[in-house]
Amino acid sequence: MEKVIPRYTFYKNKYGSELLVDVVELGDIKKFLKTTPVHTLTYYDITFITEGAGSFSIDNQFHKVCPGDVIFSKPGEIRSWDNNHIINGYALIFEEEFLSSFFKDDLFVQHLCYFDPGKTAAKIHLPELLYERILRQLCSIKEEIDLFSRHGDHVLRAQLYEILMLLDRIYKEVGMKAGITKEGRSLHINNFIYWVNQSFKEHRAVGYYADKLCITPNYLNEVVMGSMQVSAKQYIYNKVMGEGKRMLAYTNLTVSEIASQLNYDTVSYFIRSFRSHVGQTPLAYRKAHKP
Repeated sequence: MEKVIPRYTFYKNKYGSELLVDVVELGDIKKFLKTTPVHTLTYYDITFITEGAGSFSIDNQFHKVCPGDVIFSKPGEIRSWDNNHIINGYALIFEEEFLSSFFKDDLFVQHLCYFDPGKTAAKIHLPELLYERILRQLCSIKEEIDLFSRHGDHVLRAQLYEILMLLDRIYKEVGMKAGITKEGRSLHINNFIYWVNQSFKEHRAVGYYADKLCITPNYLNEVVMGSMQVSAKQYIYNKVMGEGKRMLAYTNLTVSEIASQLNYDTVSYFIRSFRSHVGQTPLAYRKAHKP
C-alpha cells in the first residue's frame, strides 16, 4: 500500500477574513511533525533558522542548517526537517495568488531565482546585517497581521515584496560567486517547463513538447541547452528519474508499480535506466534514502 505523505494546506481564514500570507514560528509547527516529519505543502514557504542546527531536506536534497540559513520550498515539494535539533525560526508562507493578482503577473513568483519551477532551490546563509534586517521585517509582518482586519492587506504585500526581492538579490549574488548564472528565461522555456511538469509521466519525446510550443524539436533543444545547459531530452529524463527517486524514498510502492506509474514498458528497462542515471539500483537507492 502506498504511504500517504501528509499535505498541509494554507489556513486562509486563520485571522477571520481570508489572508494568504503568514509568519509562523517553527516552535509552533514542530508538534505537527513529531510522528511524521516528512510532509508536503500546497503553498510557498521560506524558512529562516534562528536557533539550533540540524538537517533539512527538500525533494531529497539534504542540507545542514544553522542560524542565519534560509531554505526555500515550492508547492508539492517533499520536505523533512530535524525538529529535534532545529529549535526555532520563522516560516514565511504565502499563496502565489497573494502577489500575482496584485502585480497582474501570473508568473511573478516563479521568476524569483529561488522559486525557479525547473529546480530545487539551494540553501543560502544570509550576511549578518541582512539577516537582522529581514528578521525585523518578519516581526513587522506579524504586527501588521494583527491590524489586518481593520486596514486590509496592502502593507503586507509591500512587506512581503521587500523580503522576496532582498532574498532574490542575495541569491543571485551567491550564485554568481559560485560561478552560476541564470539568464532571463524565454517564454518557450517557461512553457516547456510547464508542459514537462504536466506530462512527463506519459510523454518523453522531445517532439511532443515542441508541438505544444509550435516550434521544431531542434529549436527547442537549442533554447533549452542555452538556458539550462542540458538538452531537452535530458531535462525530461531528469524529471522522470527525479520522480522515481521520490517514489522510492517516500512511498511503499514496489519497483514494478513505480515503473508502471512512470509508463516504462518493462520493469527491467526502468531498473537499467535508473541505474544508469543514479549509479545504483532502485532497491539500493530506497535502502539508502527511505526515511
